[in-house]
Amino acid sequence: MTAKTVPADPTRSDSRPTPQRSVLSGGPEAVEIMADIDSELHPALGKTLKPAHAAVTDEALSYDAAAIAAYYRYRPLQAIGRFLGIIWPFLTFYVALWWDRRTDRLQQNERQRAVQLREMLTDLGPAYIKIGQALSTRPDLVSPIYLEELTQLQDQLPPFPNEVAFRFIEEELGDRPDKLYAELSPQPIAAASLGQVYKGKLPTGEVVAVKVQRPGLAERITLDLYILRRLAAWMMGNMKRVRSDLVGILDEFGSRIFEEMDYIQEGHNAERFAQLYGHLQDIYVPRIYWKYTQRRVLTMEWVTGTKLTQPEVIHAQGIDARYLIDVGVQCSLRQLLEHGFFHADPHPGNLLATPEGKLAYLDFGMMSEVKPAQRYGLIEAVVHMVNRDFEGLAHDYVKLEFLSADTDLTPIIPALGNVFGNALGASVAELNFKSITDQLSALMYEYPFRVPAYYALIIRSLVTLEGIAINVDPNFKVLSNAYPYISKRLLTDPAPQLRNSLRDLLFKDGSFRWNRLENLLRNARNSSDYDLNRVMDQAVDFLFSERGVFIREHLVEEIVKTVDNFGRNIFQSVTYALQERIGLAVNPPTLPTEDQKSLEHIKRIWDILRETPGFDPARILPLIPRLLLNPEVQHMGQRVGVGLMQRSLARFIREFLLEDETIVRPTSPGAESRGGGSLVVRGQ
Repeated sequence: MTAKTVPADPTRSDSRPTPQRSVLSGGPEAVEIMADIDSELHPALGKTLKPAHAAVTDEALSYDAAAIAAYYRYRPLQAIGRFLGIIWPFLTFYVALWWDRRTDRLQQNERQRAVQLREMLTDLGPAYIKIGQALSTRPDLVSPIYLEELTQLQDQLPPFPNEVAFRFIEEELGDRPDKLYAELSPQPIAAASLGQVYKGKLPTGEVVAVKVQRPGLAERITLDLYILRRLAAWMMGNMKRVRSDLVGILDEFGSRIFEEMDYIQEGHNAERFAQLYGHLQDIYVPRIYWKYTQRRVLTMEWVTGTKLTQPEVIHAQGIDARYLIDVGVQCSLRQLLEHGFFHADPHPGNLLATPEGKLAYLDFGMMSEVKPAQRYGLIEAVVHMVNRDFEGLAHDYVKLEFLSADTDLTPIIPALGNVFGNALGASVAELNFKSITDQLSALMYEYPFRVPAYYALIIRSLVTLEGIAINVDPNFKVLSNAYPYISKRLLTDPAPQLRNSLRDLLFKDGSFRWNRLENLLRNARNSSDYDLNRVMDQAVDFLFSERGVFIREHLVEEIVKTVDNFGRNIFQSVTYALQERIGLAVNPPTLPTEDQKSLEHIKRIWDILRETPGFDPARILPLIPRLLLNPEVQHMGQRVGVGLMQRSLARFIREFLLEDETIVRPTSPGAESRGGGSLVVRGQ
């Protein structure tokens, strides 16, 4: 059966094909396709039209759980057979490990068991290969021998026959490969879970990678998803401790993997990724050649590079692998927290260090999105966690849908303090993403947490990325490297959610927390695209907007207190100097501890600003006219003047007019009637 593809849209200047809609959406073409499916795959059904059939063939391009369930509901033996085919290899592997442990031969047979696991996952198919790929990036979870074997699942799987691949190319692109490409490698260069890659050259001379999809993918994947979904539904209905939306997580994974089977969609993903992140320093995204791309064939620019899991090879080329890891982390932060469009499968086969020292992203099939509310919620959660604001963190989990809105947070707040207090250690530099997710997993069994479906791929992406990073640098901490970016976003993002978070971070019980501002400024200056002048402009705009009323009120109090303390300190210092000159000096002037700390904070903040790249005191001058002409600044100036006068007058009355006045204050209720009391001297 020849695949039916949607022709290129003639109105598009680049002639890029439009992604096919699912045949499940109906229409004449869907009827024709499904009739073909019925007659070819199920002759006994004749021309009976059953839309569910389309959900389990290579014609289906969108995941439909209901259609898949409808299809297999009438094929229980097929589902049961596959279920037993999955369980038996895992059971055999477990028994072999158990016997090795009993006979004290675990180490001796480790290589054999690692090979057995790799071959088992390969035989089980794409869904299980992806599990192995995720494990292949975690040197903190599996031993080096297992890592070595599982790494082969990234791009060294058994290929399918060239005859099938070349037939797919001809069916999809309309001609034989030797007529389309000037050169094409006789054998695939790499083979992964969903397809295999050939190296080729276009007639115009560009070197390209030609990816061809494996045959029969949809049928294998839909059956596995059906079985796993039924199992997830059973667990949610029968195991009280399982509160996460396992079915939703499976559906999210199913949607992403079905999109991954559509190479037209992958091409669009690659171009969108390049538009959003290709401008970042040392990020490289290969070009898509649309004339040679259809649903089962993708032609893209060939990228020469080295996997990040080979740091010695990268280092030998004069490239700093640790730097490229940091580039990847910064790019991932912008994917997850800025634009929301992120690469959900960043295993080592999809991240290469190029000879030019750039980080190249490959394979844009499995992508996902984070909604704005979720992005801001994640930023707020990191801020609250780093600053040990566990009450704020508990409310963040409600916003992120980890907890329902009616959950009693009273017992959860101290539990978060106990768990994360240990995981966080002494500083941000000790943060480890895996340890934090492990600690949260422990909490979920005791309290009504649930993992929302959208978060599963985020976890997978971050854990995979941290696994790659750990392989390069065992001490690498994704979360600690992320905090400069988080700090920069808090200081520069005008979104109301983050402005409120910044306010809550800096003010507590009416007091300004100078140490938090220091920490933000110190971390933000380490962010590669931090613009201090932009921060100052935005700070002025926000401060004098309606949303800045709260901060203006507290700022007036802080200015009054600071100026008053500073003036008093100068006055006392001058007085002491004069007294010392005439021989009347007794004790040198000292500021109260709290006032001294405030002045020290201000000095440190000024030092941080001076050391921030791009800081220029001359850039502050243009702000002065804006401030002086602003009505709110004039009003603040009046309030500061009144506040200083009030404090000065109060101090004058206390220290001079009441210097010799004494009063009798009762020491206890009824003491006056008994004639008892204590002598209190005002002003002392």
